[in-house]
This record gives sequence, structure tokens and C-alpha cells, in this order.
Amino acid sequence: QLQASGGGLVQGGGSLRLSCAVSGRSVSSYAWGWFRHAPGKEREFVAGIRRRADTHYAGSVKGRFTVSRDNAKNMVYLQMNSLEPEDTAVYYCAAASSGIILSSVTLSTAYSYWGQGTLVTVSS
Repeated sequence: QLQASGGGLVQGGGSLRLSCAVSGRSVSSYAWGWFRHAPGKEREFVAGIRRRADTHYAGSVKGRFTVSRDNAKNMVYLQMNSLEPEDTAVYYCAAASSGIILSSVTLSTAYSYWGQGTLVTVSS
């Protein structure tokens, strides 16, 4: 089970940290992705961390967002800095139970498990 939290309303330029609490599986055994879905847009990849802890980002968030995991706490995080109104969306964490090849990191179909979303609203 995945439980995302940490969303909220923030002014442009501000920061938020999203958390994904994981139960029933070890975070180090899975690849993890963060996706977002904004109104009127397709769901899109934001960031991912594979089992070996290599990280990957969408171009629009590179340098502003950081994905990480805490094996001891069994948590996955998305630190979001310099937020922009365009970052407004519902954010989801997702897990891939098998090894995920590099070319599939950005594909939502590569992830088998999804948490409920958490809403991030960035005001201008």
C-alpha cells in the first residue's frame, strides 16, 4: 500500500516535500516514480529512482525537484523547490515491482502499484 502526503497550497518560489509511505514492501526492492496530473493535461512523469538509487527527472523539474528514499523509514520523497504555477497538479507515487530498464522509467505503464494522489497548488 502506498500513501502519498505533503501536498498543499504554496506561493510561487516556495517549496514542498511530498512523502510516500510504503507498507508491505521494502522501498529498496522496487523502483519508484512520481507522476502528476494537471487539469486538462495528460498524466506525466516527474521523477524516478530505481533500485540502485539512480535518479531521473523530467526536463521541466530538473534542478528544482529531488527524489529520494529512506530505506530505514521505508519512505520515498519528492522535494520540490522553486515551485511554479505550472507545477500545480495531483501528484502520485508509484512502484515497479520488477527491475525497470532505463528507457521505461518515465512510462506510467511500467509501474504496477499506485498510491492515491496528493494535491499541490502553486499560486502566482
